[in-house]
Amino acid sequence: MSPSESRRASRGWWDADADAYQAEHGRFLGDADFVWCPEGLREADAHLLGDVTGKRVLEIGCGAASCSRWLRTQGAEAYASDLSAGMLRHATQGATRSGVAVPLVQADATALPFAAETFDIVCTAFGAVPFVADSARVMREAHRVLRPGGRWAFSITHPMRWVFLDDPGEGGLVAVHSYFDRRAYVEEDDHHVPTYVEQHRTLGDRIRELVAAGFVLDDLVEPEWPDGHTETWGQWSPLRGRIFPGTAIFVATKPRN
Repeated sequence: MSPSESRRASRGWWDADADAYQAEHGRFLGDADFVWCPEGLREADAHLLGDVTGKRVLEIGCGAASCSRWLRTQGAEAYASDLSAGMLRHATQGATRSGVAVPLVQADATALPFAAETFDIVCTAFGAVPFVADSARVMREAHRVLRPGGRWAFSITHPMRWVFLDDPGEGGLVAVHSYFDRRAYVEEDDHHVPTYVEQHRTLGDRIRELVAAGFVLDDLVEPEWPDGHTETWGQWSPLRGRIFPGTAIFVATKPRN
């Protein structure tokens, strides 16, 4: 799966699925809230980005940009980017509903249209990283646009989830795939054209990508399924979430020298 095929599939998929995605998950994500993952971990509680007051923040793969709008309410100068025009359309609608607007940019996460050392924080909650064939380039772009001492934080499906079927029930508790099989998950149309592509990397792969880009890894957060959380989101469910992690959140820093 080439980078161009992956990019084309992702843009087409999220443009076409934007309405359905927001209809299904919009209430959970909120119009101005920063939810890191289906487990419901919120930045307001986790503080993985630190104090954002007065900080210049870029959210990549922003979707409807609810995270960026929350950051704006916390005093950050937030910018939101996404590959999909369909998702950015929902970002505009979210700004209208919430009364909180942030600048929106349609951009590829592997070629960010910003000068070097522009931002204090770059972040994404399940955006860009899982869908990009050359995710190491995303790490390098995040490093490039960050100022020295800046923070890069992103959440993805926990790599060990690739061992199991995408089944929130008992069928999703049986290991059926190799953790070390790094082939992408691909859906195709009737003409064998890729329509959805998601990439798999191991935990070690992700750490090596970060280190090779010049980052120092500060934390790897594996949110536990909270008591009282009964909602199912795709393959995330209380049954599976109480047994093994569904999300990995990486927090890294660009050194000052």
